Amino acid sequence: MIGVSQVPAPWGPIRIAADERAVVALDVLATDESFGAGCLKRLGAWPEPRDTAPAGIRRRLDEAGEAVAALLRGDPRPAARIAVDLPGSSAWDRLVLDGVRQLAWGETIGYGALAERIGRRGAARAVGGAVGRNPIGLLIPCHRVIAGDGSLGGYGGGWFGEREALLEIKVELLAREGVRPPRRLG
Repeated sequence: MIGVSQVPAPWGPIRIAADERAVVALDVLATDESFGAGCLKRLGAWPEPRDTAPAGIRRRLDEAGEAVAALLRGDPRPAARIAVDLPGSSAWDRLVLDGVRQLAWGETIGYGALAERIGRRGAARAVGGAVGRNPIGLLIPCHRVIAGDGSLGGYGGGWFGEREALLEIKVELLAREGVRPPRRLG
């Protein structure tokens, strides 16, 4: 069983799903319906509302919600202590996303440099694919992965307008960390 809760953010609610052990999903622009459908597809379960979930799940959701709220206020320490789990993710995605989770507050890295850091030199495109599939944004800070030229690069997105909205969120998140990369160089 998984539960779901929300944390307010300037761009709308952040949805968080967790089981008793860890956070298993987090999305910044999803509707209740699309978030639930994503959890059902990836995790095999529709998330229960926080208030009807078992106490252990409520506790995990509350801890994660407080950590995300702290992160948005500029304090990354609580987020680093939140357990995350990637059920349904490939070994490759887990390797890449573990590398992303190791990035420090205010640290950015290019896709190619991240590939090198995880011991897979030359796999920048594959790293980009894994970063794009990150199901636990913010707690696995994929916004810190930028283009090799130091510009923003991408930030996921599937439906019309979502890519631009996600890039604006990426800009805001990086600015909170003191990072201001250009949109595009050259």
